[in-house]
Amino acid sequence: MARVTVEDCILRIPNRFDLVMLAAQRARDVSAGSALTLDRDNDKNPVVALREIAEDKLDLDGIQQAIIKNLSVHKEPEEPEDEGGFGTGETDMLADLMKNEAAAGVQTPEEEEFEDDPAAVVEEDAADVPTEEG
Repeated sequence: MARVTVEDCILRIPNRFDLVMLAAQRARDVSAGSALTLDRDNDKNPVVALREIAEDKLDLDGIQQAIIKNLSVHKEPEEPEDEGGFGTGETDMLADLMKNEAAAGVQTPEEEEFEDDPAAVVEEDAADVPTEEG
């Protein structure tokens, strides 16, 4: 076979998309050092792959499994977050920030002193609100 055409290969693999996928995978295998089933005759890897398909020299199921394996992606499961919704890095940063504020004398909301009479606070806030009469 001096030349290979798509029509020669369509007899073996009727779907052109499947033909392209299988020939491309076989060409990659040949590039990686896979053994040839026929003489190269100075042809490039895609032409050799098409010639092998046309002459029915390949295990097409094996090539198809290699395509599936190459396209499969294994995704690692993510680690669960802490109860507060922070990752370990954010928790460590928050703890460091709180230590630095404590060392600088900054009061946290738990440490702030509040007036004993909540009604007095409400009256002070109400006095600050402007009225329409005024």
